[in-house]
Amino acid sequence: MNLTIIGITVRALLGRRRVLMLLPMPLILVGLTLLGIYSNVPDGDWGPTVFGNLGLSVILPLTALIIGSSVLGLEIDDGTITHLLTKPLPRSEIVLSKLAVAWVVTTVATGVPLVVAALIAGSGTLAVGLVLGAALGALAYSALFLALSVVTKRPVAVGLVYIMLWENVLVGFVDGARVFSVREHATTLADTVGNTPLLASSVALGTAMVMSVLFIVAGTVGATQRLRSFALTGEAN
Repeated sequence: MNLTIIGITVRALLGRRRVLMLLPMPLILVGLTLLGIYSNVPDGDWGPTVFGNLGLSVILPLTALIIGSSVLGLEIDDGTITHLLTKPLPRSEIVLSKLAVAWVVTTVATGVPLVVAALIAGSGTLAVGLVLGAALGALAYSALFLALSVVTKRPVAVGLVYIMLWENVLVGFVDGARVFSVREHATTLADTVGNTPLLASSVALGTAMVMSVLFIVAGTVGATQRLRSFALTGEAN
């Protein structure tokens, strides 16, 4: 990885208005947790919806989509990618540096509110499980959406279709599809570590870890190979 690229990417990412879209989601998550606690409703009635259906199924992938598609995609859109492509840098170094930024920012943006919500709910083990699940899901999603930003000019639109149709619709009806769901992988790790009835995993831990690695490798290699085909104009050959 290249520290200079990482620094430039962080400054550019945090200076984009698109990042402001991330602010309401953590507040909603914590707010709903407080509402559940003070409404005297049993944790089992609201916990799975807040932590699983909202936190890991909506906030995590949407945050990863916004950040993952921005770290490299915006440079391709405005043509500034040419400044990187003219440097004698391996394409893998560029991709890994961008991926590292997307992973860390996504993990912090989703992991922190999930930990806060879990602690409000009174479960330290759930907090640990959620942050580990968020970190795993953030890396897999970031690799996937980073690759999308190099493959298509509309990574956000394509990513939304993937999240909505595959992760939140098809997975709910077709059991076999859960093996290929990043959401299920993150939930499995969080559920295993958190050891709580507030999360329900449907994939074996070993399967979830192996499939997550495949997603990460496929996204990273795919983005690297695609970036190698770019001409200095920022367009693919």
